[in-house]
This record gives sequence, C-alpha cells and structure tokens, in this order.
Amino acid sequence: MNIMIVDDSRTIRNILRNILEKAGYNVCPAEDGLDALEKLKLFDPNIIITDLNMPRMDGLELVKKLRSGPKTQYVPILFLTTEGNSEVRNKGRESGATGWLLKPFTADRLLETIERVLP
Repeated sequence: MNIMIVDDSRTIRNILRNILEKAGYNVCPAEDGLDALEKLKLFDPNIIITDLNMPRMDGLELVKKLRSGPKTQYVPILFLTTEGNSEVRNKGRESGATGWLLKPFTADRLLETIERVLP
C-alpha cells in the first residue's frame, strides 16, 4: 500500500514516514500541495495524508485539485492538523476530505484511522 504524506514540517514528515514504513507502507513525502501534485505524476497513493496550513498551496486547495483529477478522485484523503473546530472541519468535508486527525496524534490512532479509510 502506498501513502503520500503532505506537510511543510520536515519533523512531521519524518515521524509519519517512520511510523508508516514500520507498519509496512510505502511512503512518498511532499512539502506542500504543489510538491504533492508534482510527485503524483510518478507515485500512485492508496491514501493521502495532508496538513491544512502550508505555503504555496494549502491542504484545502490541494484536496479540491485532487478530487477533480481522475487519478485521485476517489483516493481517501485525511487531514492531519492542529485545527479541529467545526468551521474548519466543514470546509475540509466540503473540499472532499475523507477524514480528520488532530495533532498531536499517536501511532496507534494514526494506523487505526488509515485502516478504517483504506479501500
């Protein structure tokens, strides 16, 4: 299974990568939405985990673009963010996100959520 991680924090990308690779997933990290779109030309994810607030292209804009593309139209997308208020969650749902994980997170919670949304 392939997972793309999109987060402008190198630390978060590394933490996620370590957890996911130990669990047996292939991981492709991206620094922001634009980097993710570029890397998607060569990587076919089964799930995408993205931060909300990033430079150049934020998570909401990225999810909208992913939902409009044939390759990623139905790929589960999780937001991993510190923002959990209902207004932001509603914007995430409207953009096409599948689910929401709040930072800080545990490895168990992350893996449980991934298992729940994987096809």
